[in-house]
Amino acid sequence: MPRAIVLTNPTSGKGRGARMRDEALPRFHGAGWRTTALTGRDADEALDLARVAAAEEPDVLVVCGGDGMVNIGIQAVAGTGVPLGILPAGTGNDFARYFDLPRGDGAAAAVRILHGAPRTVDLARIADRYFGCVLAAGFDAVVNERANRMRWPRGQMRYNLATLAELPVLRPLRYVLELDGVERQVEATLVAVGNGPSFGGGLRITEGALLDDGLLDVVLIKPLTRRELVRTYPKLFDGSHVTHPQYERHRVRRVTVACSGIVGYADGERFGPLPLTVESVPGALQVIA
Repeated sequence: MPRAIVLTNPTSGKGRGARMRDEALPRFHGAGWRTTALTGRDADEALDLARVAAAEEPDVLVVCGGDGMVNIGIQAVAGTGVPLGILPAGTGNDFARYFDLPRGDGAAAAVRILHGAPRTVDLARIADRYFGCVLAAGFDAVVNERANRMRWPRGQMRYNLATLAELPVLRPLRYVLELDGVERQVEATLVAVGNGPSFGGGLRITEGALLDDGLLDVVLIKPLTRRELVRTYPKLFDGSHVTHPQYERHRVRRVTVACSGIVGYADGERFGPLPLTVESVPGALQVIA
């Protein structure tokens, strides 16, 4: 009898996490699976529970929540061979978007896990922490830092308002990059390092990034005026910003990003002040897709 351990963030998506879990569990039971349902009181406890769960070697560790919850699951199962299943119940759900998983429908997402097959994908790693989506390391990180301090509104609109609030103080940032051992100094509005193509609820900043090529996509958006940034922002939703003359892309196995006063964010989680060194870890994760 297959076994799934289901770890939930019940507050994801204004309570969608608990609702999606409750929609999913009957599907697992109806298919003859044994399930163990766990809930962490906070991120630290959720990570502890995820690691204990992975050590039990279930057929799948299912995380129910947003990209932050997926990131917790990734820390627990990376390199273990335990597949990750996802019930997407958050605001952005970018990692789930990569696999075209049903969002907001627990029963449909559970059916994908029941009938799907493991897909092996890469992860990005900073020290001993992994991420699956994109490291934000510029204006986008500044926006994320502000958005995380905002209590209203929720969802994509919070990031839009945070962007507008930061626009008046927009300035070029001076970076030192080391791209596979080659140092480069550059001024840019932002630098993003992608394991996958999008962050922030479908903003395709690292358009073209592949999950299984063993490479990171490093995108630079060189200095823009406020007007030009506002004009370019909507193009991130379909990836058409790649034609902008201030866009630059590098594909590397390892990158160090240094810039004074910037805190890096990945999978919506605070990873810490720059400099940060990111390396690709090929084939580190299995996702039921």
